[in-house]
Amino acid sequence: MNYLGKKFSRRQIIKFMALGATVPIVNVSSLIGQAQAAKAAKEVTKYRDEPNGEEQCSKCMQFIPGKTPEANGECRVVEGSISPHGWCSAYTGKSAASQYKSGATFLNRQ
Repeated sequence: MNYLGKKFSRRQIIKFMALGATVPIVNVSSLIGQAQAAKAAKEVTKYRDEPNGEEQCSKCMQFIPGKTPEANGECRVVEGSISPHGWCSAYTGKSAASQYKSGATFLNRQ
């Protein structure tokens, strides 16, 4: 049989194009999910169990508290158990985040 002379129907071409368009989307979305799920090691973020002045994990927007205020919790960025009194280089204060959520800008400050 001569494969060069074989003609494809319009339906076969559309199915092939639809399948080819969805395969890259599925692969990219699975890679994005894996990247979002990964957390940094404590050594990478220079995590320590002591606060850095006024900055501590309990005041960070990345911190997920434990069952009690003194219990260890989790972090959205750093892996492992996190002390509410700890600190790392990924610290982002809740007060700064709440200002952006409320619509306050640097120009409106007095």
